Amino acid sequence: MHEHPAPLAGMKVVDLSKILAGPYVTMSLADLGADVIKVEHPDGGDPTRSWGPPFNGPDATYYLAANRNKRSVTLDLKSAAGQEVVHRMLADADVLVENFRPGSSLASLFDHRALSAQYPRLVILHISAFGDTGPLRDEPGYDMVAQASAGLMSLTGEPDGPPVKAGYAMGDLGAALFGLIGVTSALVERERTGAGQYVTTSLYESQLALHINWATGYFATGERPARLGSGHPSLVPYQAYPAADGHFVIAVGNDTLFRRLVDALGHPEWADDPRFATNRDRVAHRTALNAKLESVLVDKPVAHWCGLLKPLGVPVAPIRTLDEVYDCPQTAALDMVQKVDHPDVGPLEQVAFPVTFRGTRPPVRTAPPLLGQHSHDILTELGYGEEEISRLLDTSARP
Repeated sequence: MHEHPAPLAGMKVVDLSKILAGPYVTMSLADLGADVIKVEHPDGGDPTRSWGPPFNGPDATYYLAANRNKRSVTLDLKSAAGQEVVHRMLADADVLVENFRPGSSLASLFDHRALSAQYPRLVILHISAFGDTGPLRDEPGYDMVAQASAGLMSLTGEPDGPPVKAGYAMGDLGAALFGLIGVTSALVERERTGAGQYVTTSLYESQLALHINWATGYFATGERPARLGSGHPSLVPYQAYPAADGHFVIAVGNDTLFRRLVDALGHPEWADDPRFATNRDRVAHRTALNAKLESVLVDKPVAHWCGLLKPLGVPVAPIRTLDEVYDCPQTAALDMVQKVDHPDVGPLEQVAFPVTFRGTRPPVRTAPPLLGQHSHDILTELGYGEEEISRLLDTSARP
């Protein structure tokens, strides 16, 4: 069988980012076949290496989650020698990813205007907390700050409870996904124009883009949305419900499904109740309807309700924990967990890239690198001799 090259095979990416948003972009580019060089400070490297427990080998599992398929070189970017190495990398690089804080010394040393003039084919992605302009442009940002400042926490949690952070790092990951779209789009445009460009996104902008129906609802009404727990602002019933032994979700998207649901529950009359006959009515009377549903659902276990409703076409699902998710036959069938050999810990499980090409999932080729694991190889490729390499490599870096 003929093997096709990976979609981004032959692309070279210089990764000057750290934490999660930037590294997730570059890991995705690496998954798609690009050669990603992760540049880290000799003293500790990417801060997420120490963001534990849990640890697996010398590094925290947080770092191991976002850095596979890359090579690591240790450089002090504030030194003239370190900057010179980066410029050698950029001479034939396709993409540069950084998340320097605006106004920082590194942002000045690697100014995008100067880099674009020097390397006109280079696509530069800058990820920030709040964007390139505006009164908050110089503020530092973490995922929690983005979730709070961009509204996500105000929409998450029970109506009578405090605001709650989303379980995933949606501020960082949202920016990463939009950044990835920006980079790949810029590479496609470069095929047409021959020119790279400066691409930016931020945790804040990305969260606004993900508001979707919450924002348009606010624009139309001027009303501040309220937290609904697991509920939906525009659909009822569409949330988690208690069963006798836990919770499960029902997702009714139209009136036909609602009638099937209430028929199965033994209360066909609810579909004819003027408070519940249409989705508009059900949204207006969600509290009353949910009370009726819960009074029935709480009597039997999750498996009973899922087994009853699923054959009827009513969308239902148990609320799985992560151990259940990764033990699920569907997860296995999709080959979403792959193992790769790590030099210190042996076989290392990774959640694979969630897109297939010609029916094939991009492989996890190499484990997340140890700090400076590829320094010697990368510097040799750049044309440095042994004596120069010895001077460049900090004694705290791993060979």
